[in-house]
Amino acid sequence: MVSSRAGAFVQQPSGYSAFIPAPLPPDPTIVLDAETQRLLSQADQAVGRLDGATQTLPNPDLFVAMYVRREAVDSSAIEGTQSTLQDVLAFELDPRFENLPDDVEEVVNYVRAMNYGLDRLATLPLSLRLVRELHGELMQGVRGENRSPGEFRTTQNWIGSTHATLQTATFVPPPVTEMHASLDNLERFLHEPGMLPALVHCAISHAQFETIHPFLDGNGRVGRLLISFLLVHANVQHRPLLYLSYYLKRHRTQYYNHLMRIRLDRDWEGWIRFFLRGVLETAQDATQTAQRIIRLREKHREMLISSGFGANDGRLLDLLFERPLVNNALVCNLLAVSDRTAGKLIGRFGELGLLDEITGKERYRVYRYTPYWRIFLDSDANAPLDGDSQETLSG
Repeated sequence: MVSSRAGAFVQQPSGYSAFIPAPLPPDPTIVLDAETQRLLSQADQAVGRLDGATQTLPNPDLFVAMYVRREAVDSSAIEGTQSTLQDVLAFELDPRFENLPDDVEEVVNYVRAMNYGLDRLATLPLSLRLVRELHGELMQGVRGENRSPGEFRTTQNWIGSTHATLQTATFVPPPVTEMHASLDNLERFLHEPGMLPALVHCAISHAQFETIHPFLDGNGRVGRLLISFLLVHANVQHRPLLYLSYYLKRHRTQYYNHLMRIRLDRDWEGWIRFFLRGVLETAQDATQTAQRIIRLREKHREMLISSGFGANDGRLLDLLFERPLVNNALVCNLLAVSDRTAGKLIGRFGELGLLDEITGKERYRVYRYTPYWRIFLDSDANAPLDGDSQETLSG
């Protein structure tokens, strides 16, 4: 036995050791020392500033739409996918595009699962049922679809290298019976945080979910989805704008090491400080992004007005903040204009430097709202803007 505070490694009848999590909340209770309280205060203030900054956006939901896609790319990349943000937008525009990575549908599923969960939160409390539904959306039609999507596992799983066994695994989660007991306790904890601050409660919940590892596949992505839903559920955010996967991807080794130190060394506090630093850094970055978007929109509206602003100009500009990759057909359908009008609008935006044609084709052209795209490019490390073949699409 290693730790009664976080749980214990228990040898199973067949010889391997599995980790049995201790019930939440941790006992002895979490120690919020001076450093942790300072980080918590800074993180709370940063989240508040983010919430305030996004209220000044003309349509915050458009901002959310792009951030959900960015989160999907980053969270999926932690699990080894190669798809970029542009790949996701291209697939949404037309799934028939050539040369898209095979794993792009996994990332698109993450977007769908996020949006599905946010809609469901309006009618269904944060619960094990919702977690199973999210998993079903995430695994539909992609790798792992034959591994019980939408259902908790009924066999033992483990974490390790490709050829690892239960005996050589890096970590073995609880067996099925103990898994269900831990999940029941986690569900109660989600709704009864006690005196814990919301961000601390969120950090503990995510770590416990990853330790329980209740699915045969997709646990990391579901666990990171859970972070966003917890923050909305706890009214930390009015809209889901805080996504930690980019931070966790950049600090992947530390992320996994902190989770293991909870299990091995009872170090909940070290994990919580790491999590709060992520919240602080991510909220600050998102606030700056929101401010850049506001300035960009004002600049481009002024450009359109000075060159003879029309009603459809404003509608297309708003569309581009949600869908920065468009073609003639999309503009026709979403703006309810004729093919000729759509072509003229796109041409006008191109002349002003707002849209770039990126396929190099005479027909079935695709256009990118590059100035807006650049704002989100930093988080899409696999897709540099210049000199990368992934930036040219073929249909």
